[in-house]
Amino acid sequence: MTALRIGMFVDMYLPHVSGVTNHISLYKRHFEQLGHEVFVFTFGDQDHIDTEPNVIRSPGMPWGRTGWRFAPALSAPARELVPTLDIAHAHHPFQSGRLLVPLCKRHGIPLVFTNHTRYDLYSDAYASLVPRSLRYAFLRWQLSHFDRACDLVIAPAQSIASWLEEFCGFADAVTIPNGIDVQRFSNPEHPVSREELGFAHDDVVFCYAGRLGPEKNTEWLAREFVMAAHRSPRARLLVVGDGPSRMAASAVIDQAGLTERAVFTGMQSYDRIPALEAAADVFVTGSVSEVHPLVVLEAMAAGLPVVAVSSPGIADTVRDGSTGLLAPTATDGALADRMVALATDDAALASMAQHARAASMAFGFDQTADVVLQHYQRLVSSRKHTR
Repeated sequence: MTALRIGMFVDMYLPHVSGVTNHISLYKRHFEQLGHEVFVFTFGDQDHIDTEPNVIRSPGMPWGRTGWRFAPALSAPARELVPTLDIAHAHHPFQSGRLLVPLCKRHGIPLVFTNHTRYDLYSDAYASLVPRSLRYAFLRWQLSHFDRACDLVIAPAQSIASWLEEFCGFADAVTIPNGIDVQRFSNPEHPVSREELGFAHDDVVFCYAGRLGPEKNTEWLAREFVMAAHRSPRARLLVVGDGPSRMAASAVIDQAGLTERAVFTGMQSYDRIPALEAAADVFVTGSVSEVHPLVVLEAMAAGLPVVAVSSPGIADTVRDGSTGLLAPTATDGALADRMVALATDDAALASMAQHARAASMAFGFDQTADVVLQHYQRLVSSRKHTR
């Protein structure tokens, strides 16, 4: 197999922690181990010292504390490096992707795009002051034009391929699930004990790991836990992560008098999450904006059944009654009922934990990354033959 020079283009990268940044870092290491050369093009302070090689940062103006930056162009070093690539893979369409399209056209570089996000739902969460008709019109125009400028569009789940067709009329997306490091979560190094977190051996610990933002429904999740905790004395909550909704979610717990039954760890490194999840019994999330939730798959690899809302992305991943329990809608009490069901049925909890761990095995990153690599090789070979 021919060694490739691969460019990953992303609006933000490590140390910012998200499913997308972790996905890119994982695939970067995998491709490098196979003998390919991988570069990550992103934005940030150019004097930032990265812990991994070949990360090229272009300057940009920070957008609050979101991790996003606005940049009118890639830096000169980045623009000089792009023509040496065999293939370019965009992971965001609005910033890095927008700047990448003309460079790929100019230099004849195949362009791949993975649609990681339900941008309509994110706009509902973060730009609600703008009329929905205007937001959606812009998103349809932007995504439609960007998708058609790519040689390959990847949807991490079939529901997202369907959404792209319904939302912006793009019907050619190829479904390739994002993969996870199963071993890291199924057998973590230095697992955290319940005692370290203040939990008892017979507690049932519900864990959420991820961004605490309005698009993740974390304040509603906290209210659902309060209802469950009043009905099940064994229920405990472990929240791993940070974000703009943390204070509101924590206040819900405190006002209910349940401070001693919940732990908010704050921001944690990605390497720390498997160790923390080892102290939990169930993964719980209120998010309805997921595409292909890696954090859910990782929790399943850790042996945690999932309590969540049946929504695109989640429903693609969790089998209701087998690897978790799904509420049909995000209505009051929906998650609480399912949390209580698992907190009061040890046999069902053990069975679902076993099924969740087994189901996660199909999403090993080496399998899914190799499928992506085959598409890279096909596109590069095809482009060379047409030159």
